[in-house]
Amino acid sequence: MIIGLTGQTGAGKSTVCAFLKEKAIAVIDCDKVSREVTEKGSALLKKLADAFGADVLFKDGSLNRKCLAEKAFSSKEKTRLLNSITHPEILKAIKEKINELDAQNILLDAPTLFESGADKLCDKIIAVVADENLRKSRITARDNLTEKQVSLRLSAQKDDKFYIEKADAVIINNGGTSELKNNTEKALQKIGVI
Repeated sequence: MIIGLTGQTGAGKSTVCAFLKEKAIAVIDCDKVSREVTEKGSALLKKLADAFGADVLFKDGSLNRKCLAEKAFSSKEKTRLLNSITHPEILKAIKEKINELDAQNILLDAPTLFESGADKLCDKIIAVVADENLRKSRITARDNLTEKQVSLRLSAQKDDKFYIEKADAVIINNGGTSELKNNTEKALQKIGVI
């Protein structure tokens, strides 16, 4: 079974992934895949520089992620442009990784599961959601961002309703670790993994 795990930034997907690895579920980190396809020297970097400006690359030719994020999340149109450039390459790399794995259950940890089209690869989808104020404080602490940067990231994402309506199971992460673990177990039962 291929399971998609998605949700907004700061909702707790990484913590849920850690729990799922304990259940012997193979995890493909789609953010990691996106970093791999944008490594220095990749054709994708040239496309990003052409679309967003040469300053999205450092002098050594590697991706300046912070600069790209500021530009790409400054409007919905620019976010769509970023996605139209990166998602086809990321999707291709995800398919290759799925084919390489020999596992009964594979989880795609994909914040942009629906936007990228990766949901079409999944048998079941789990969404992780949390209150906006909690997500703000989590990503501020985790990524060391300014309030403006946090607001840009949050405004570039879909609301809770979008994820809840499209998911086969929903994990609400407004409490502590034990509550999250319990909610994760319930989600796995709901989709028939355990």
